[in-house]
Amino acid sequence: MNKNVFFNIAFAISSTLLFFSCGKDKAPAPSPLPAGATVSVQNASVVRLTTATTIRFYISSNVTSTGNIAVDYNLTDGNAHSPLNYTTASGTITIPSGQSFATVDVAVAGDAANNREPNLEFNINLSNAKNCTISTPLATGTIKCEDGLNLTTSNVGYTTPTTYAGKTLVWADEFNGTTLNLTDWNQETGNNNGWGNNELEYYTNSTKNTFVSNGNLIIEARKELIGGFNYSSGRMTTQNKKVFTFGRIDIRAKLPVSKGMWPALWMLGSNISSVSWPQCGEIDIMELVGTNPNRVHSTMHWKNAGGTHSSNGSNYTLPSGNFSDQFHVFSLVWSNNSLLTYVDDILYATTTNVNVSPATYPFNANQFFLFNVAVGGDWPGSPDATTLFPSRMFVDYVRVFQ
Repeated sequence: MNKNVFFNIAFAISSTLLFFSCGKDKAPAPSPLPAGATVSVQNASVVRLTTATTIRFYISSNVTSTGNIAVDYNLTDGNAHSPLNYTTASGTITIPSGQSFATVDVAVAGDAANNREPNLEFNINLSNAKNCTISTPLATGTIKCEDGLNLTTSNVGYTTPTTYAGKTLVWADEFNGTTLNLTDWNQETGNNNGWGNNELEYYTNSTKNTFVSNGNLIIEARKELIGGFNYSSGRMTTQNKKVFTFGRIDIRAKLPVSKGMWPALWMLGSNISSVSWPQCGEIDIMELVGTNPNRVHSTMHWKNAGGTHSSNGSNYTLPSGNFSDQFHVFSLVWSNNSLLTYVDDILYATTTNVNVSPATYPFNANQFFLFNVAVGGDWPGSPDATTLFPSRMFVDYVRVFQ
């Protein structure tokens, strides 16, 4: 065969093959799978509002996705229930290419009443991993309800009249509003070196610990880490705002009664800043130690003639039940040289100038109120596994008649 003819035929065949090769699109090479990809889901929380909101879960990968990392998810009830508290859902979530996480948003129902109740929880579960493994398949969604400002309690219990013959109501707080009246009340904060009693709480001015709801002042002690302490609570005073000398004082309250709780309704001399304690005088209208839930104490403290601390008081034990079961009225009938303390109009403690050296008797002068719930301290001891948190003192009213 002629060499030129052979060359032409070979050239034509190769050109034809080249034409078809160049004219046909190549299939794209698959993206490489991420090596050793693991996926996890994180716990999430949201504060419950009066209207609907959402809670967002993050599903994260330890490597950047190339668009082919995916997992299935579904939601399951804990003490939160769908559809009452949240809207259940399920599906497949893909981590977008170039990203290392994706999100799942869950609808959370609002609560128009803004009730204070234990936090609610539900779960998100991961399964059926695609191009990855699942390192953390379960997470919890927490709906925070513990800071709601609406809290009810039974009003059953002893009550006292709004008038007394020969006396005038000179001041009262019925706690019928929605906020604490800061014209009359101060809120003390911190631990102040244990307040002289090695107390364990950190007092705040937050509505988490002190708030007004449904006709009651509520002081709530919580177990939480705050300010370097393990407990929070509330302590309020009328110092430099409302001070009194003599009269009848009625305080209607329901008390917390578990290990380490130390609720108190009491008074201090208005001159404490200049003469210090105990020279200023202290009137403990009511104190309760949580390990004795059916017993309250009333004690007077003063500086004796020898310059040291003295006290006089007594206690009262309920014939049945305890002081958290219902409201009781703690009263002080205070006159010149005399202090009489009552529970539900039953007299149980008396202090007069006979008990106290007249030269050091501090109780014929102005005093201001203090209401608080202490946690731990020298007298009640520390909380333990039996202690109930949150623990609350409810105060229905405080009234002063003269």
